[in-house]
Amino acid sequence: MEQGKHAVQSRWFAGKSREKLRTVSGGGGKRDYSSSALDSQAILLLAVQALLGTANALSGTFLPVYLWKASQSFALIGWFNFTQFIVSGLTFWLAGKWVKEHNKMNSLRLGVALSGVFYFVVLMLGKSAISYVVPLGVLIGIGNGCFWLAFNVVYFEITEPGNRDRFNGWAGLLGSGAGIIAPWISGWLITANSGERGYSIIFTVSSIIFAVAVVLSFWLKKRETSGKYEWFQGLRVLKERGNPWRYAVPSIVSQGVREGVFMFLIGLLVYIATKNEGKLGNFSLITSLVALVSFWLIGRLMKPNRRSMAMLIGAVAITAVVGVLFWPISYRTLLLFGLGTALFMPLYIIPMTSAVFDLIGSDEDSARQREEYVILREAGLTVGRIIGVTSYLIILPYINRSPYIVPSLMLIVGAFPVVGWWLMRSVLRRVNGNHERASSRG
Repeated sequence: MEQGKHAVQSRWFAGKSREKLRTVSGGGGKRDYSSSALDSQAILLLAVQALLGTANALSGTFLPVYLWKASQSFALIGWFNFTQFIVSGLTFWLAGKWVKEHNKMNSLRLGVALSGVFYFVVLMLGKSAISYVVPLGVLIGIGNGCFWLAFNVVYFEITEPGNRDRFNGWAGLLGSGAGIIAPWISGWLITANSGERGYSIIFTVSSIIFAVAVVLSFWLKKRETSGKYEWFQGLRVLKERGNPWRYAVPSIVSQGVREGVFMFLIGLLVYIATKNEGKLGNFSLITSLVALVSFWLIGRLMKPNRRSMAMLIGAVAITAVVGVLFWPISYRTLLLFGLGTALFMPLYIIPMTSAVFDLIGSDEDSARQREEYVILREAGLTVGRIIGVTSYLIILPYINRSPYIVPSLMLIVGAFPVVGWWLMRSVLRRVNGNHERASSRG
């Protein structure tokens, strides 16, 4: 597979109306590498993602706190996340055939619906939810897998190299916007309604928002399927000498290692340090506001030839900011960490995501197997997240021996993005070369 050898000159078609897509292959016109405009389908997909992000920000921010208050167990929260990571990755692989050969939009809708069902089940179980963390992890894992597999495939189809950084910037901006308001409202509701009733309210509202997202998704056009699903395409790719995915996948694994711990532990530490859900809501409001501005600015300024330097600066900065956690853990130190992460994370995550999806579209064969490559990307994230959460579970028995155990873990896993940048350098050069050659032809 000679990836990056030439610009993709053809298009796929979507929906019964045979509306032409601008991203991948099937029949005759040039890709626009320079345009950064987003069409109506891209905007609609962003709206669905924004609703999902709002619902998750309302309840997902406080779910680890809810489980902690009922169990006082760090291990229980770790096993819940371990389960959902494994099941989500497995769902990606199994649902790949459905998405590639049948109906990707139904997979997206099922994922949103199952996420809503998850919070409804937690609402019904109440504090007894701690007795069902593994089944609950399975449920949300399936939901996440179905949604993000379909989302990433559709995202690839409706964006192109010229507007991919813009889309990712908007996605980050909307996610940050949800993080500004939703957790603050949740924290206020929980503290104003004596905890348990407040949690019931936010879980209910989240379920309703997920239902609205399902309805909105019906305006996303049904997309035509093509080809047969290759179950082990990812393994074959990784065996090919010189294939850029041999560097991209370990880089994605490095991204996942950090996510596997930071996704749930930071919010939990804020609550443990303050014993106040309102403070956690304020933490999310402040850090998300900074992230919103950062995503907006970087999304506008990012160009393919700036990606490598941006990733390096972002990776070093989000690693260095972990150092403040070696001070006595308090709301102030956690807020400093959160602000630093919010400011610099877009420098890493926007070019990382855009470059990987540009790699998927680097030639017609690769673009034709976009589902398999999206699944390969998720496999890397899943492996990384499992490594991260496993390291968390391993250090738990020693957590009371020193106040530096948790900060040391976070520094180690938090440094993996630097490894990810180092592995990704050759991929970034290849993708940037594709852009320059295509622009010179256009």
